[in-house]
Amino acid sequence: MSAETMTTLDPRRPRWILYTLLGVFGLLYAYAVWNAVAYMIPLVGMALDATTWVALVLAIAMPVIVFVLAVALTRRRGLGAVALVLLAGLGVVAVFWLDVVGYTLSGGH
Repeated sequence: MSAETMTTLDPRRPRWILYTLLGVFGLLYAYAVWNAVAYMIPLVGMALDATTWVALVLAIAMPVIVFVLAVALTRRRGLGAVALVLLAGLGVVAVFWLDVVGYTLSGGH
């Protein structure tokens, strides 16, 4: 293949822009995981019920699951669709995180 053919294979989505977009969003999702782990560490010694522990573990696992799911769903889409789905997934993760924080601060009821 010539250089001209290589650049015209997928004009909607250059690879370096896609990888940069995935890297930036990957860092944001990784921050959500890091934040959930940092929130759970001081709570380890406390007497918490099983529902609180499930919520804390889901707060750690959910960003990873949502990121992988968003990338899998937008594998053959344009850059705009990838960015919107990743942003929507980040919003879902943020709302879930606020629910977990509210639940743990209220004492689990």
